[in-house]
Order: sequence, then structure tokens, then C-alpha cells
Amino acid sequence: MATVIRIHENGGPDVMRVEQVDVGEPGPGEVRIRQTHCGVNYIDTYHRSGLYPVALPSGLGLEGLGVVEARGPGVTELEEGDRVCYATGPIGGYASARLITAEKLIRLPEDIRDDQIGGHMLRAMTVQYLLHRTYPVKKGDVVLFHAAAGGLGQIAVQWLKHLGAVVIGTVGSDEKAEVARKLGADHVINYSTENFVTRVKEITDGKGVPVVYDGVGKATWEGSLDCLGLRGLMVSFGNASGNVDPFAPGILAAKGSLFLTRPTLASYTSTRADLVETATGVFQAIGSGAVQMGQAVEYPLADAVQAHKDLEARKIVGSTVLKP
Repeated sequence: MATVIRIHENGGPDVMRVEQVDVGEPGPGEVRIRQTHCGVNYIDTYHRSGLYPVALPSGLGLEGLGVVEARGPGVTELEEGDRVCYATGPIGGYASARLITAEKLIRLPEDIRDDQIGGHMLRAMTVQYLLHRTYPVKKGDVVLFHAAAGGLGQIAVQWLKHLGAVVIGTVGSDEKAEVARKLGADHVINYSTENFVTRVKEITDGKGVPVVYDGVGKATWEGSLDCLGLRGLMVSFGNASGNVDPFAPGILAAKGSLFLTRPTLASYTSTRADLVETATGVFQAIGSGAVQMGQAVEYPLADAVQAHKDLEARKIVGSTVLKP
């Protein structure tokens, strides 16, 4: 039997239930993995709340790490005992064991420890595609990255500095500002006490930045547009503060012929080749020392409710993982 977290209705953290299920044997193209790390990401709260609808009842979680216990017919790339991870679903990662399609799994390199990637993979893969494909960051680019001390932001700041960018990071507290500075952010703006648009314009001598990476959403949307320079790119990749309100496309013209994209990790890893390329980029960044993963905040799997409460209350600095 496996311990899993499931929801039977949408709502707040308390709708999550701890259940025992019989995982069974893997079918064609599947493997069964015994999980040691279940990653917790903000998108999980959207699935739980109903912001991103899922068929109910449902598990939660898109990310996990563990060991292959059994493989079904047709699986040739993986062996029993292989350490593997995934970060693009399918949903159901909050589990001590699960069945999953082998094509979704990435074998971990021998030089990457479990704790270096467990709970970090979805965020790290997101950063990889954002900085290398959504907007290929070049040396000398001045970049605005919101929530620079969050689990994803900490990875992004390090990676941006490795690429030679000038990093402007926003945070919500003095404590988080210190985290962003230690990671290498050139300019840190506490948006709870400062106007981040005014500060960005001061830093850039009124020119604005060529790209804004915004995973916050509603609270920073309008200000983010105002931080962009002529023909700048707004990368809106999350809704931590809520959905952006509908807007007239003409606002992009009025603010300087701006570009807008709303990317997702699923779109950038839709083929096996893209998935492997993205994961390989993450492993290379960690292996080279360009990006160092901080210690994830750990909760027992059965305490998923508390993990979600702390995540939504902005109490967690860095990544979060559930341990079966």
C-alpha cells in the first residue's frame, strides 16, 4: 500500500486527505517508483483550489524523485534500481509510490545527489527554459525578476549572474532582500516599502529593461509593463497573487510596442527531446557549480496541508518538499 494525498473537492488546504492505495503493477510503458522526495510547487495550489481545473477526485503534485521498483512491458531505457525524477506530471506526485509513464522520467546523473534536485526540479527546469528559450539572456542584459528570494527566484538569480546579466530582483521583506543579495542580485527592491517601477527607472536611467520575468501575476502586472523599455518582453509565467485582469491589447502599443508571452513548462517540454534537453541543462548548471540548490524546507507527506498553508502565506524561503 502507498500513502497518497488526494482531493475530492476544490478549496483551501484542508480539502487534502491522506489515503492508502494499492499502486499495483506497471502496465505497458510504465514503471513503479518508490518516492523519496515529493516536490511542492505553487501550481499545486491552483489545482487544489480549482483555478486550474482537474478531474475529481485527484491526486496533487507534478514533481517527484525516487527509485524504480518495477517496470512494465516495453520499457527499455530504465532498470530497476535507477534513480529517477520528473517535473512535468502527470498529476499525483504527493505519494510514497506511484505508477508513471517511463517517458516522463529522467535518470539522475551519478554526480547529482538526491537532495540537490529533490523538490527543485520543476523550478529549475522552468528557469532553464525561461532564460534560454523564452528570452535568451545575453551578457550585459538588465533583467527584472520578481520574487527573487522564492524557490524559483533563487535559482534564477544565480543562473542569470552566470549568464552575465545585471539582475534587478524584487522581494517582499528585508529578510528576503538579504537572501537575494547573497545570491548575487545587483539591485534588490523590497516592494512592500519601495515603488519598484520608480526604482527600476532610476537604475536604468529611465530606459527600462528588455525583459521582465513575472510569476507574481495580478499584484505586479501593471507595474511590470511600466518597467519595460521600448519593444520589451513581458514574460508572465505565474499567478501567485491571483489572475491578471482582462486588458485591451492596445495597452501594449501605448507602453512601447511591448511583447507579451504566457509560457508554461508543459509547452517547452512537450516532446521527449525537449524534456531531456531541459533536464540536461539543469544538471549541467548544477554540476558546473553555476547554480547551487539550497536546502528545501521539508514536511512529512502527511503534513501536506500545513505545507500548502505556509506556502500560500509566503512563510517559506526557497523550495518545499514532502518526505514520505
